[in-house]
Amino acid sequence: MSKNQPPIQLLAHSSEADAIKVKTREGEKVGSVQEFLINKRTGQTAYVVLTIGGFLGMGKAFYPLPFSLLAYDPSADLYIVRIERSVLEGGPSWANNAPLFDQAYANRVASYYGAALEDLSLG
Repeated sequence: MSKNQPPIQLLAHSSEADAIKVKTREGEKVGSVQEFLINKRTGQTAYVVLTIGGFLGMGKAFYPLPFSLLAYDPSADLYIVRIERSVLEGGPSWANNAPLFDQAYANRVASYYGAALEDLSLG
């Protein structure tokens, strides 16, 4: 690491999530992390919401993705999506108003990606 570069921080502040870039396994830029969705019971990140596209804040699309489908690359300080971009872009998403991320929506996202279901019940 160059002396002019600050050290990479392992903890990400949710308020700074949009600074974390996301690429495909082939190195193609996908977008960035909009936010982390954390399970309040476990304290673990269950999902991330990626932003893809857009220009000057317009035309962005938001894609919820099970966190298990991302791999962190410490040398580049970014996430690598473990699925094909076409699969990601065909998945659940929204443009303007985020849906209620309840158990039914979480099940839909997990089912689409073939990921483990996340229990969002309070009990």
